[in-house]
Amino acid sequence: MRAYKSKYTLLSGSSYDEVIAIAGREYKKIEKLTKRQPYVRCTYFNKDKIFMYPFWGHLMQKNRKDRSIRLKFYKAAIDLLRNTCFEPETIFDKKDLSCLLHRFYGVTKDGKAFCVQVKQNKRSGRKDFISVFDRKLP
Repeated sequence: MRAYKSKYTLLSGSSYDEVIAIAGREYKKIEKLTKRQPYVRCTYFNKDKIFMYPFWGHLMQKNRKDRSIRLKFYKAAIDLLRNTCFEPETIFDKKDLSCLLHRFYGVTKDGKAFCVQVKQNKRSGRKDFISVFDRKLP
């Protein structure tokens, strides 16, 4: 499995409040580019849209410490989604046969490995950015 080398480092900040403010500003930049749901275009999926909103709902289910760790990778995850051409690890969910889960691996500029998850609905083709977390490369 090949990993995308991001041009961004981890977001700075020592507390959750500092990190969420920086990540929120990055999200607002993406949100201003469209009138409806915010999205980024992914090179791997032939410039298809990957919608950003489901990430925030998934993130709020985690505890504060886990949220701040995941948010530190936010800018690098957006860079990975926009620019990666490497094939992801695709997982078929036995419970929900209409969905696929794609895992893209990346490395920040300062050498931290992370994983980005994108959920794809097979019927509609809609792709949603679900999660980002630190991960060792397989």
